[in-house]
Amino acid sequence: MAPKRDYYEILGVPRDATEGDIKKAFRQLAFKYHPDRNRDDGAEAKFKEVNEAFEVLSNPDKRARYDRFGHIDTDGFATRGFEGFDFGGFGDIFDAFFSGMTHAHRQAPQRGADLHYQTTISFEEAAFGCEKEIEIKRTELCTSCRGTGAKPGSQPARCPDCNGSGQVRHVQRSLFGSFINTTICSKCQGEGQVISEPCPQCQGNGLEKQSRRISVKIPAGIPADTQIRLSGEGDVGVRGGSPGDLYVTISVRAHEFFVRDGDDILYELPINFAQAALGDEVEIPTLHGNTKLTVTAGSQTGKEFRLKNKGIPHLRRHGQGDQIIKLRVVTPDSLTKEQRRLFKELADSLDPMKKGSKKRES
Repeated sequence: MAPKRDYYEILGVPRDATEGDIKKAFRQLAFKYHPDRNRDDGAEAKFKEVNEAFEVLSNPDKRARYDRFGHIDTDGFATRGFEGFDFGGFGDIFDAFFSGMTHAHRQAPQRGADLHYQTTISFEEAAFGCEKEIEIKRTELCTSCRGTGAKPGSQPARCPDCNGSGQVRHVQRSLFGSFINTTICSKCQGEGQVISEPCPQCQGNGLEKQSRRISVKIPAGIPADTQIRLSGEGDVGVRGGSPGDLYVTISVRAHEFFVRDGDDILYELPINFAQAALGDEVEIPTLHGNTKLTVTAGSQTGKEFRLKNKGIPHLRRHGQGDQIIKLRVVTPDSLTKEQRRLFKELADSLDPMKKGSKKRES
């Protein structure tokens, strides 16, 4: 029988190699010579040789004996061979080897869900701010069991399968040693406790829906479709998690005659021919009450006037926008006989062609 090769030589590592060096060399050679991956003649024999070397050098006690006595004293514990070894499952073993130990954590605290609500306010309420009371439905702790899920008068019990840890450890043994796989306990779903007598009000989940009335402060100058966040007013958290938030979307009803443009207010003022031609003082509405506006003589449709600081307050800062008045000269669609006569006389007096013919006649 040919003498066995030196284990350090087989793995290609020095005699003072660390445990990490030995593992790294083994991984590379095992993949290189594994029979399922390498069909060359002699690959299986080399694979067995690599595994034998790793089995000895990866064990501190066996490695110490090998370093002291060599192959002579290792017969019976390091060279048992691989007869009957099932190489078909090698991929599963290597998965375990490279993944090492896997962990599953007990279910962590979970934050409550955020809620969304939409409310509609008037144009004036958006301009000056207001306080609205809304009604929402949200998930809260059960008022009967206080969130334990157990029938009042009873208590959840420690889970017998995981002893209250919420985790179950499974040991997997392979050629490369034992590997521990930790999973969530299937009996208690990671809670660490089981409920023998569920609360009849919440059916054991510790939660229930409740209607709540909440006051929402709406700041002055808020634009339409703005969201206001109310921290902690959403669904309750579980396992000690924080509650979610409530998001309130603000809709604004259209005004009878005002239109918002940023923080300015647009207002269209209808006037008749006489007011446009002669000028007039008219009363117009603003958000702050009625005020007087002087329409200058000879004004045309589309002319604009600006009232300073009569618009929307700036959101969360001082000052406010303006009110812009745009003139629209209105043509009457029906006239009395007297009005028609007067308009006819006015038209004759304004017609330049008729004025010229009268001068020529004279």
